[in-house]
Amino acid sequence: MILSLAALLLTAHAADLQRYEAVEQHMGTLVSIRVYAPNSVLAQRALEKAFNRIRDLDNSLSDYKPDSETSRLPAGRPAPLSADLLNILTLAQQVSAETEGAFDVTIGALTRLWRDTRKVLRLPTDVERRLALARSGFRHMQLNTRRRTVLLSKPGMQLDLGGIAKGYAADEALTLLRASGIRRALVAVSGDLAIGDPPPRKSAWQIEIAGGRVLELHNCGVSTSGDSEQHFDIGGTRYSHILDPRSGLPLSTRREVTVVTDRCALSDALATAISVTGTTYESAFTQRHRTRVYLVP
Repeated sequence: MILSLAALLLTAHAADLQRYEAVEQHMGTLVSIRVYAPNSVLAQRALEKAFNRIRDLDNSLSDYKPDSETSRLPAGRPAPLSADLLNILTLAQQVSAETEGAFDVTIGALTRLWRDTRKVLRLPTDVERRLALARSGFRHMQLNTRRRTVLLSKPGMQLDLGGIAKGYAADEALTLLRASGIRRALVAVSGDLAIGDPPPRKSAWQIEIAGGRVLELHNCGVSTSGDSEQHFDIGGTRYSHILDPRSGLPLSTRREVTVVTDRCALSDALATAISVTGTTYESAFTQRHRTRVYLVP
């Protein structure tokens, strides 16, 4: 009888929640946040905090912005890190080791080379690619978590956090919503979703992925990676915006990957790595993070 009464009270409380949604432009894409809250005042305050957090992270982590923390990191000497950048680089190094370099945030020089390629529609020479590749490599990034510093040991090394920053921002926004008392929420930063408790009277959020499959999910991170929206064509070949850090070449194989894990920053990074290799990485690491992979060749 006590359990039944508790269930009734929980249902009544959920019925009082209303849906609120807002969309803003951040991190070079549209960010959508959907929440269920008892009133518009609480919802608006929580949404504002979440969007402000994403905006601050964009200002810190973007390699497009020359004054960001990421862009200002020097090569050749230890540099202090903010808590956010330390967290991201620590996770990035774990994924790089797990995927044997299929995910690598030290490919900034390669990223810039291929951005120029897309502008002029001319493939870089092998010499240009090898020079950029020589300034990359996750094993040449040394983190000191006790001192909160990073050493980029190769001259000209630069970071590109494009394969992990959006997922991290989604996680952080969801954390702020929870701290504001809103647990039934979903944060979508492009193809990266941080998912909280399900909507009222529902057991899960319904998320449609490639191939028309619908996943029922709650309290997890979901990321989809592929070239359906970002690609360029040169000489009759379609190239993805995703680079293989090992060869320094963009992907030319069509592949759509969706990864579900316990946090969005990790699903973001793994989706990028699996796009590169097609490998699902079934290991103790992925099992510990409740990883599921949906691959559409």
